[in-house]
Amino acid sequence: MMPAPRDLLRRMFDAAIAAAQPAHCVPPHLPRPPNGRLVVIGAGKASAAMARTVEDHWTGPLEGLVITRYGYAVPCDRIDIVEAAHPVPDAAGMAASARMLEKVRDLSPNDLVLCLISGGGSALLTAPLEGLTLADKQAVNRELLRSGATISEMNCVRRHLSAVKGGRLAAACHPARVITLLLSDVPGDDPINIASGPTVPDPTTCADALAIVRRYRIELPNTVREALESARGESLKPGSAVFAGNETSIVTAPQHALEAAAEVARAAGLAVHILGDSLEGEARDVGKVMAGIAHQIIRRGQPFTSPCVLLSGGETTVTVRGAGRGGRNVEFLLALALALDDTPGVYGLAGDTDGVDGQEEIAGAIITPDTLSRAWALGLRPADSLCDNDAHSFFEALGDTVVTGPTRTNVNDFRALIIL
Repeated sequence: MMPAPRDLLRRMFDAAIAAAQPAHCVPPHLPRPPNGRLVVIGAGKASAAMARTVEDHWTGPLEGLVITRYGYAVPCDRIDIVEAAHPVPDAAGMAASARMLEKVRDLSPNDLVLCLISGGGSALLTAPLEGLTLADKQAVNRELLRSGATISEMNCVRRHLSAVKGGRLAAACHPARVITLLLSDVPGDDPINIASGPTVPDPTTCADALAIVRRYRIELPNTVREALESARGESLKPGSAVFAGNETSIVTAPQHALEAAAEVARAAGLAVHILGDSLEGEARDVGKVMAGIAHQIIRRGQPFTSPCVLLSGGETTVTVRGAGRGGRNVEFLLALALALDDTPGVYGLAGDTDGVDGQEEIAGAIITPDTLSRAWALGLRPADSLCDNDAHSFFEALGDTVVTGPTRTNVNDFRALIIL
Protein backbone atom coordinates (compact mmCIF):
# COMPACT_ATOMS: atom_id res chain seq x y z
CA MET A 1 0.00 0.00 0.00
CA MET A 2 1.34 3.42 -0.97
CA PRO A 3 2.10 5.77 1.94
CA ALA A 4 0.11 8.98 2.26
CA PRO A 5 1.43 11.47 -0.34
CA ARG A 6 2.75 13.88 2.30
CA ASP A 7 4.67 11.09 3.99
CA LEU A 8 6.05 9.81 0.70
CA LEU A 9 7.25 13.28 -0.31
CA ARG A 10 9.10 13.68 2.97
CA ARG A 11 10.61 10.19 2.70
CA MET A 12 11.96 11.04 -0.75
CA PHE A 13 13.44 14.31 0.48
CA ASP A 14 15.05 12.60 3.47
CA ALA A 15 16.50 9.91 1.19
CA ALA A 16 18.00 12.57 -1.08
CA ILE A 17 19.69 14.26 1.88
CA ALA A 18 20.93 10.95 3.31
CA ALA A 19 22.50 9.96 -0.03
CA ALA A 20 24.59 13.14 0.01
CA GLN A 21 26.04 12.75 3.49
CA PRO A 22 29.85 13.07 3.53
CA ALA A 23 30.19 9.93 5.66
CA HIS A 24 28.98 7.90 2.65
CA CYS A 25 30.60 9.68 -0.26
CA VAL A 26 33.98 11.02 0.93
CA PRO A 27 35.90 7.86 2.04
CA PRO A 28 36.28 6.29 -1.44
CA HIS A 29 38.04 9.45 -2.64
CA LEU A 30 40.65 9.86 0.09
CA PRO A 31 44.25 9.96 -1.23
CA ARG A 32 47.26 7.96 -0.19
CA PRO A 33 49.42 9.48 2.57
CA PRO A 34 52.02 11.95 1.28
CA ASN A 35 55.73 11.86 2.00
CA GLY A 36 55.38 15.15 3.83
CA ARG A 37 52.57 16.85 5.76
CA LEU A 38 48.84 16.52 5.14
CA VAL A 39 47.03 19.84 5.55
CA VAL A 40 43.22 19.76 5.36
CA ILE A 41 41.39 22.94 4.38
CA GLY A 42 37.93 23.66 3.09
CA ALA A 43 34.75 25.71 3.12
CA GLY A 44 31.04 25.12 2.72
CA LYS A 45 27.95 23.92 4.51
CA ALA A 46 29.17 20.31 4.33
CA SER A 47 32.85 21.01 4.97
CA ALA A 48 32.81 20.26 8.71
CA ALA A 49 31.07 16.92 8.15
CA MET A 50 33.59 16.19 5.40
CA ALA A 51 36.44 17.02 7.80
CA ARG A 52 35.04 14.69 10.45
CA THR A 53 34.85 11.91 7.86
CA VAL A 54 38.50 12.49 6.89
CA GLU A 55 39.57 12.26 10.53
CA ASP A 56 37.56 9.05 11.00
CA HIS A 57 39.31 7.36 8.05
CA TRP A 58 42.85 8.79 8.23
CA THR A 59 45.40 6.92 10.35
CA GLY A 60 48.39 9.21 9.88
CA PRO A 61 49.07 12.73 11.13
CA LEU A 62 47.09 15.65 9.78
CA GLU A 63 46.22 19.25 10.59
CA GLY A 64 43.95 21.85 9.11
CA LEU A 65 41.07 24.31 9.17
CA VAL A 66 37.67 24.41 7.50
CA ILE A 67 34.93 27.07 7.51
CA THR A 68 31.26 26.19 7.71
CA ARG A 69 27.95 27.98 8.23
CA TYR A 70 26.76 28.91 11.70
CA GLY A 71 25.03 25.85 13.17
CA TYR A 72 26.75 23.40 10.79
CA ALA A 73 29.86 22.63 12.84
CA VAL A 74 30.84 19.02 13.56
CA PRO A 75 33.42 18.46 16.33
CA CYS A 76 36.85 17.42 15.07
CA ASP A 77 39.99 16.49 16.98
CA ARG A 78 42.78 17.67 14.67
CA ILE A 79 41.06 19.99 12.20
CA ASP A 80 39.91 23.41 13.41
CA ILE A 81 36.26 24.10 12.61
CA VAL A 82 35.24 27.76 12.28
CA GLU A 83 31.66 28.96 11.77
CA ALA A 84 30.83 32.05 9.72
CA ALA A 85 27.90 33.72 7.96
CA HIS A 86 26.06 32.67 4.82
CA PRO A 87 24.85 33.91 2.32
CA VAL A 88 26.34 37.34 3.12
CA PRO A 89 29.95 37.04 4.41
CA ASP A 90 31.03 38.34 7.80
CA ALA A 91 34.19 39.17 9.76
CA ALA A 92 34.43 35.62 11.15
CA GLY A 93 34.70 34.18 7.64
CA MET A 94 37.26 36.78 6.65
CA ALA A 95 39.42 36.08 9.71
CA ALA A 96 39.19 32.32 9.20
CA SER A 97 40.15 32.69 5.52
CA ALA A 98 43.25 34.64 6.55
CA ARG A 99 44.15 31.85 9.00
CA MET A 100 43.70 29.28 6.23
CA LEU A 101 46.09 31.14 3.95
CA GLU A 102 48.66 31.16 6.75
CA LYS A 103 48.29 27.38 7.20
CA VAL A 104 49.23 26.70 3.58
CA ARG A 105 52.18 29.09 3.42
CA ASP A 106 55.67 27.69 2.91
CA LEU A 107 54.59 24.14 2.00
CA SER A 108 56.94 21.87 0.08
CA PRO A 109 56.43 19.65 -2.97
CA ASN A 110 56.29 16.67 -0.58
CA ASP A 111 53.28 18.08 1.24
CA LEU A 112 49.65 17.43 0.32
CA VAL A 113 46.72 19.79 0.73
CA LEU A 114 43.32 18.09 0.90
CA CYS A 115 40.71 20.71 0.10
CA LEU A 116 37.08 19.96 1.09
CA ILE A 117 34.63 22.17 -0.77
CA SER A 118 30.84 22.26 -0.82
CA GLY A 119 28.06 24.70 -1.58
CA GLY A 120 28.09 27.85 0.50
CA GLY A 121 31.84 28.20 0.25
CA SER A 122 31.62 31.38 -1.81
CA ALA A 123 30.31 33.36 1.16
CA LEU A 124 32.25 31.48 3.83
CA LEU A 125 35.67 31.67 2.16
CA THR A 126 36.03 35.45 2.31
CA ALA A 127 39.30 37.15 1.48
CA PRO A 128 38.76 40.37 -0.50
CA LEU A 129 41.07 41.23 -3.34
CA GLU A 130 43.76 43.70 -2.26
CA GLY A 131 42.22 47.16 -2.10
CA LEU A 132 38.71 45.89 -1.35
CA THR A 133 37.03 45.60 2.04
CA LEU A 134 34.62 43.21 3.70
CA ALA A 135 31.94 45.90 3.34
CA ASP A 136 32.59 45.93 -0.43
CA LYS A 137 32.15 42.17 -0.62
CA GLN A 138 28.98 42.29 1.49
CA ALA A 139 27.44 44.99 -0.69
CA VAL A 140 28.16 43.08 -3.90
CA ASN A 141 26.81 39.83 -2.44
CA ARG A 142 23.55 41.46 -1.39
CA GLU A 143 23.09 42.98 -4.84
CA LEU A 144 23.83 39.67 -6.57
CA LEU A 145 21.38 37.77 -4.37
CA ARG A 146 18.58 40.21 -5.22
CA SER A 147 19.37 40.56 -8.91
CA GLY A 148 17.99 37.33 -10.38
CA ALA A 149 21.43 36.33 -11.71
CA THR A 150 22.15 32.62 -12.05
CA ILE A 151 24.58 30.94 -9.67
CA SER A 152 27.23 30.72 -12.41
CA GLU A 153 26.86 34.44 -13.12
CA MET A 154 27.07 35.34 -9.44
CA ASN A 155 30.17 33.20 -8.99
CA CYS A 156 31.84 34.74 -12.04
CA VAL A 157 31.62 38.15 -10.38
CA ARG A 158 32.75 36.80 -7.01
CA ARG A 159 35.82 35.08 -8.49
CA HIS A 160 37.19 38.38 -9.76
CA LEU A 161 36.88 40.17 -6.42
CA SER A 162 38.63 37.59 -4.24
CA ALA A 163 42.11 36.72 -3.00
CA VAL A 164 41.17 33.01 -2.74
CA LYS A 165 38.58 32.19 -5.41
CA GLY A 166 39.25 31.54 -9.09
CA GLY A 167 42.24 29.28 -8.41
CA ARG A 168 44.02 31.66 -6.03
CA LEU A 169 43.80 29.25 -3.07
CA ALA A 170 45.66 26.63 -5.14
CA ALA A 171 48.29 29.24 -5.92
CA ALA A 172 48.69 29.91 -2.19
CA CYS A 173 49.31 26.18 -1.61
CA HIS A 174 51.89 25.84 -4.40
CA PRO A 175 54.29 23.98 -4.65
CA ALA A 176 52.37 21.48 -2.52
CA ARG A 177 50.05 19.16 -4.40
CA VAL A 178 46.34 19.92 -3.98
CA ILE A 179 43.56 17.32 -4.08
CA THR A 180 40.08 18.85 -4.01
CA LEU A 181 36.97 16.87 -3.05
CA LEU A 182 33.73 18.56 -4.08
CA LEU A 183 30.11 18.19 -3.06
CA SER A 184 28.37 19.77 -6.04
CA ASP A 185 25.49 22.17 -5.47
CA VAL A 186 25.48 23.77 -8.92
CA PRO A 187 23.74 22.97 -12.21
CA GLY A 188 26.13 21.05 -14.43
CA ASP A 189 28.58 20.22 -11.60
CA ASP A 190 31.28 22.51 -13.03
CA PRO A 191 34.04 22.78 -10.37
CA ILE A 192 34.61 26.46 -11.19
CA ASN A 193 31.12 27.23 -9.88
CA ILE A 194 31.29 25.20 -6.66
CA ALA A 195 32.26 27.79 -4.01
CA SER A 196 33.55 29.90 -6.92
CA GLY A 197 36.39 27.48 -7.71
CA PRO A 198 39.13 28.32 -5.18
CA THR A 199 41.48 25.54 -6.36
CA VAL A 200 40.67 25.21 -10.07
CA PRO A 201 41.55 27.35 -13.11
CA ASP A 202 39.03 29.95 -14.25
CA PRO A 203 38.44 30.57 -17.96
CA THR A 204 36.22 33.61 -17.33
CA THR A 205 37.54 37.18 -17.21
CA CYS A 206 36.96 40.52 -15.52
CA ALA A 207 35.25 41.60 -18.75
CA ASP A 208 32.77 38.72 -18.32
CA ALA A 209 32.08 39.84 -14.76
CA LEU A 210 31.46 43.42 -15.90
CA ALA A 211 29.04 42.19 -18.57
CA ILE A 212 27.04 40.42 -15.86
CA VAL A 213 27.03 43.56 -13.71
CA ARG A 214 25.66 45.58 -16.64
CA ARG A 215 23.11 42.89 -17.57
CA TYR A 216 21.48 42.99 -14.14
CA ARG A 217 22.15 46.69 -13.47
CA ILE A 218 24.04 45.89 -10.29
CA GLU A 219 25.29 48.86 -8.31
CA LEU A 220 28.98 48.49 -7.43
CA PRO A 221 31.16 50.42 -4.98
CA ASN A 222 33.73 52.49 -6.87
CA THR A 223 36.60 50.35 -5.56
CA VAL A 224 34.94 47.21 -6.89
CA ARG A 225 34.27 48.71 -10.29
CA GLU A 226 37.92 49.80 -10.53
CA ALA A 227 39.15 46.28 -9.72
CA LEU A 228 37.10 44.87 -12.58
CA GLU A 229 37.66 47.63 -15.14
CA SER A 230 41.44 47.63 -14.59
CA ALA A 231 41.51 43.78 -14.77
CA ARG A 232 43.29 43.86 -11.42
CA GLY A 233 40.92 41.14 -10.29
CA GLU A 234 41.86 38.70 -13.05
CA SER A 235 41.80 35.08 -11.89
CA LEU A 236 44.21 32.20 -12.63
CA LYS A 237 43.71 30.67 -16.06
CA PRO A 238 43.95 27.10 -17.43
CA GLY A 239 47.54 26.14 -18.11
CA SER A 240 48.97 27.91 -15.09
CA ALA A 241 51.84 25.97 -13.50
CA VAL A 242 50.20 26.16 -10.05
CA PHE A 243 47.67 23.52 -11.12
CA ALA A 244 50.23 20.95 -12.34
CA GLY A 245 49.74 17.61 -10.60
CA ASN A 246 46.59 18.70 -8.76
CA GLU A 247 43.42 16.58 -8.80
CA THR A 248 39.73 17.42 -8.45
CA SER A 249 36.93 14.93 -7.79
CA ILE A 250 33.19 15.38 -7.37
CA VAL A 251 32.24 13.00 -4.57
CA THR A 252 28.47 13.51 -4.85
CA ALA A 253 26.08 15.65 -6.86
CA PRO A 254 22.37 16.46 -7.27
CA GLN A 255 21.84 13.49 -9.62
CA HIS A 256 22.84 11.05 -6.88
CA ALA A 257 20.27 12.57 -4.52
CA LEU A 258 17.52 12.36 -7.13
CA GLU A 259 18.31 8.71 -7.80
CA ALA A 260 18.04 7.93 -4.07
CA ALA A 261 14.63 9.61 -3.94
CA ALA A 262 13.54 7.73 -7.04
CA GLU A 263 14.23 4.40 -5.31
CA VAL A 264 11.90 5.38 -2.46
CA ALA A 265 9.11 6.26 -4.89
CA ARG A 266 9.55 3.05 -6.90
CA ALA A 267 9.40 1.02 -3.68
CA ALA A 268 6.00 2.65 -3.10
CA GLY A 269 4.82 1.35 -6.48
CA LEU A 270 5.03 4.56 -8.51
CA ALA A 271 6.68 5.20 -11.86
CA VAL A 272 9.44 7.80 -11.55
CA HIS A 273 10.68 10.31 -14.10
CA ILE A 274 13.76 12.45 -13.41
CA LEU A 275 13.31 15.60 -15.47
CA GLY A 276 16.82 16.92 -14.87
CA ASP A 277 19.35 17.69 -12.17
CA SER A 278 20.20 21.18 -13.38
CA LEU A 279 16.97 23.08 -14.03
CA GLU A 280 17.37 26.85 -13.83
CA GLY A 281 15.25 29.95 -14.38
CA GLU A 282 13.02 32.23 -12.34
CA ALA A 283 11.47 30.10 -9.59
CA ARG A 284 7.93 31.26 -10.32
CA ASP A 285 8.35 30.54 -14.04
CA VAL A 286 9.63 27.02 -13.33
CA GLY A 287 6.58 26.53 -11.10
CA LYS A 288 4.24 27.43 -13.96
CA VAL A 289 6.04 25.05 -16.32
CA MET A 290 5.80 22.18 -13.83
CA ALA A 291 2.07 22.85 -13.44
CA GLY A 292 1.68 22.68 -17.21
CA ILE A 293 3.43 19.30 -17.32
CA ALA A 294 1.19 18.00 -14.51
CA HIS A 295 -1.94 19.15 -16.34
CA GLN A 296 -0.80 17.44 -19.55
CA ILE A 297 -0.21 14.18 -17.69
CA ILE A 298 -3.65 14.30 -16.07
CA ARG A 299 -5.60 15.39 -19.18
CA ARG A 300 -3.69 13.70 -22.00
CA GLY A 301 -1.50 11.01 -20.48
CA GLN A 302 1.50 12.79 -21.99
CA PRO A 303 4.48 12.71 -21.75
CA PHE A 304 3.82 10.22 -18.93
CA THR A 305 0.83 8.44 -17.51
CA SER A 306 -0.33 8.73 -13.94
CA PRO A 307 0.21 7.71 -11.23
CA CYS A 308 3.80 8.89 -11.32
CA VAL A 309 6.44 10.99 -9.62
CA LEU A 310 8.36 13.82 -11.28
CA LEU A 311 11.75 14.65 -9.76
CA SER A 312 14.07 17.52 -10.57
CA GLY A 313 17.03 19.39 -9.15
CA GLY A 314 19.09 22.45 -9.94
CA GLU A 315 18.98 26.01 -8.74
CA THR A 316 16.29 28.48 -9.68
CA THR A 317 16.60 32.21 -9.10
CA VAL A 318 14.42 34.88 -7.53
CA THR A 319 14.39 38.50 -8.60
CA VAL A 320 13.44 40.20 -5.35
CA ARG A 321 10.74 42.83 -5.81
CA GLY A 322 8.84 42.55 -2.53
CA ALA A 323 9.65 42.82 1.16
CA GLY A 324 8.47 39.40 2.33
CA ARG A 325 10.19 36.30 3.69
CA GLY A 326 10.99 34.14 0.72
CA GLY A 327 13.30 31.58 -0.83
CA ARG A 328 13.54 30.06 -4.27
CA ASN A 329 11.95 26.73 -3.29
CA VAL A 330 8.88 28.17 -1.59
CA GLU A 331 8.50 30.74 -4.38
CA PHE A 332 8.51 27.87 -6.88
CA LEU A 333 5.87 26.05 -4.82
CA LEU A 334 3.56 29.02 -4.44
CA ALA A 335 3.68 29.73 -8.18
CA LEU A 336 3.07 26.02 -8.80
CA ALA A 337 0.05 25.99 -6.47
CA LEU A 338 -1.45 29.04 -8.16
CA ALA A 339 -1.02 27.53 -11.62
CA LEU A 340 -2.46 24.16 -10.52
CA ASP A 341 -5.45 25.93 -8.97
CA ASP A 342 -6.22 23.03 -6.61
CA THR A 343 -6.06 20.41 -9.37
CA PRO A 344 -7.06 17.09 -7.74
CA GLY A 345 -4.38 14.45 -7.21
CA VAL A 346 -1.24 16.63 -7.36
CA TYR A 347 1.10 16.94 -4.38
CA GLY A 348 4.52 18.58 -4.30
CA LEU A 349 7.56 19.24 -2.15
CA ALA A 350 10.46 21.55 -2.85
CA GLY A 351 13.36 22.14 -0.52
CA ASP A 352 17.02 23.00 -0.31
CA THR A 353 19.07 19.96 0.68
CA ASP A 354 21.16 22.12 3.01
CA GLY A 355 18.06 22.82 5.12
CA VAL A 356 17.99 26.57 4.42
CA ASP A 357 15.78 28.12 1.73
CA GLY A 358 16.77 31.75 1.22
CA GLN A 359 17.85 33.11 4.59
CA GLU A 360 15.31 31.17 6.66
CA GLU A 361 16.05 28.12 8.80
CA ILE A 362 13.36 26.35 6.78
CA ALA A 363 14.20 23.87 4.04
CA GLY A 364 11.05 24.30 1.97
CA ALA A 365 7.37 23.34 1.97
CA ILE A 366 4.65 21.00 0.69
CA ILE A 367 1.62 21.70 -1.49
CA THR A 368 -1.55 19.59 -1.66
CA PRO A 369 -4.65 19.61 -3.89
CA ASP A 370 -6.36 21.93 -1.38
CA THR A 371 -3.51 24.38 -0.71
CA LEU A 372 -5.33 27.36 -2.22
CA SER A 373 -8.73 26.61 -0.69
CA ARG A 374 -7.17 26.24 2.76
CA ALA A 375 -5.30 29.51 2.27
CA TRP A 376 -8.43 31.41 1.24
CA ALA A 377 -10.30 29.98 4.24
CA LEU A 378 -7.62 31.53 6.46
CA GLY A 379 -7.93 34.89 4.72
CA LEU A 380 -4.61 34.54 2.89
CA ARG A 381 -4.13 36.02 -0.58
CA PRO A 382 -1.75 33.65 -2.41
CA ALA A 383 -1.12 35.90 -5.42
CA ASP A 384 -0.28 38.84 -3.15
CA SER A 385 2.12 36.64 -1.16
CA LEU A 386 3.90 35.71 -4.39
CA CYS A 387 4.14 39.33 -5.52
CA ASP A 388 5.68 40.26 -2.16
CA ASN A 389 8.19 37.35 -2.24
CA ASP A 390 6.52 36.19 1.00
CA ALA A 391 6.09 32.46 0.43
CA HIS A 392 7.64 31.43 3.76
CA SER A 393 4.95 33.35 5.65
CA PHE A 394 2.29 31.81 3.40
CA PHE A 395 3.31 28.21 4.02
CA GLU A 396 3.93 28.78 7.72
CA ALA A 397 0.34 29.98 8.10
CA LEU A 398 -0.83 26.73 6.48
CA GLY A 399 1.45 24.54 8.60
CA ASP A 400 3.06 23.19 5.44
CA THR A 401 6.70 24.16 5.96
CA VAL A 402 9.45 21.52 5.87
CA VAL A 403 12.07 21.96 8.58
CA THR A 404 15.09 19.64 8.69
CA GLY A 405 17.57 21.58 10.81
CA PRO A 406 21.21 21.67 9.62
CA THR A 407 21.67 18.75 7.20
CA ARG A 408 25.46 19.28 6.92
CA THR A 409 25.35 18.56 3.22
CA ASN A 410 24.35 20.53 0.13
CA VAL A 411 23.46 19.16 -3.30
CA ASN A 412 21.19 22.01 -4.27
CA ASP A 413 17.42 22.11 -4.61
CA PHE A 414 15.11 19.09 -4.60
CA ARG A 415 11.67 19.09 -6.21
CA ALA A 416 9.15 16.24 -6.26
CA LEU A 417 5.63 16.08 -7.67
CA ILE A 418 3.29 13.17 -7.06
CA ILE A 419 0.54 12.92 -9.67
CA LEU A 420 -2.18 10.40 -8.85
